[in-house]
Amino acid sequence: MTRTYKYRVYPTTQQATTLTQWLTTCRLLYNNALAARKDAWHTHQQSVTYYEQATQLQVAKQTNPCLKVVHSQVLQDTLRRLDKTFSNFFRRLKKGEKAGYPRFKGKYRYDSFTYPQSGFSLEKNNKKLRLSKIGSINITLHRLIPSEGVIKTCTITRDVDHWYACFTVALPDPEPESQQRGIKKAIGVDVGLKSLLTFNNGDTIANPRWLRHSEKKVAKEQRRKDRRQKGSHNRHKQNTKVAQVHQKIRNQRKDFHHKLSRTLVDAYDLIVYENLKITNMVKNHHVAKSISDAGWGQLMCFTEYKAEEAGTLVEYVSAYNTTQLCSRCGKLVPKTLATRIHSCPYCVLDVARDHNSAITILHRSRYYVASRSGQELSVEPV
Repeated sequence: MTRTYKYRVYPTTQQATTLTQWLTTCRLLYNNALAARKDAWHTHQQSVTYYEQATQLQVAKQTNPCLKVVHSQVLQDTLRRLDKTFSNFFRRLKKGEKAGYPRFKGKYRYDSFTYPQSGFSLEKNNKKLRLSKIGSINITLHRLIPSEGVIKTCTITRDVDHWYACFTVALPDPEPESQQRGIKKAIGVDVGLKSLLTFNNGDTIANPRWLRHSEKKVAKEQRRKDRRQKGSHNRHKQNTKVAQVHQKIRNQRKDFHHKLSRTLVDAYDLIVYENLKITNMVKNHHVAKSISDAGWGQLMCFTEYKAEEAGTLVEYVSAYNTTQLCSRCGKLVPKTLATRIHSCPYCVLDVARDHNSAITILHRSRYYVASRSGQELSVEPV
């Protein structure tokens, strides 16, 4: 099992300048390697591999002094990243999926580089992160990396004016505790916009609407940016302020989802979600901003990986007609989006629309049905 641990690092002004220069060097290397692949194909109909480009690094260092400053494995990982991008592109093409050809990275579109094997270490009781050719950087380990874990890679990431170190750690696979203890507590979860979550017991979690509450501040900073002359230093500074507002909204949403997913995983043995096609749902411009602000996909992702460690099951069931079917009698009760109450004319069930959906979602879970009937059902990975 692989997990990523993300920590805030605090480089000095000189170190931050060096990190920024490294990002620029890696971005230019990425763009040059991409251009070489395109030219080789258009000119000679030949494909260029990662190994061919990696062997040319030594020659490129003789003509480009900036490459000598950056750690060699960081440069190799940059080429490996490009190779992975092409692999994903051709894989999607073969499957008939939507695929965009790899693009050149702009000035503010390349924000990380990776030490894939060595060149980094934690020092002085985990208060310093030593990076090869950069030096020791202050780091805050707000949680310890498990002693049984093996650190594989270290990725340095820039988020506006903040810097982070992301460690990829290999951990032993956890025992499926749910197979031993059984499913004692299960919950069906209906995600929405009016209430972020509605459970099958009728409880709800309010939608914080972080973006909606900060729209005036976003608009204010954006207007200030638009008044600045394009290409000026003041416009660049104002652009950072706009990004900082969005960064705060993003962090608020992430923090809320982390805490909520932890609460769900600790309280229940089985959590059942709808298998929503969120990518298709945000194509509706009437609700796209609200869906993105709610962050359903992020919440489900956080719940899923926390559940894997805790031995909790997370299951996704079909979302077809969960709001139209009656959870008591199973009859179809058509209703529009404006109808927020489920009133069944057949069994006289009268509950909130989302509450009825959450009950239906839980009843569609095969693990829940098996536990109610006393059957043994093997646990499959999500």
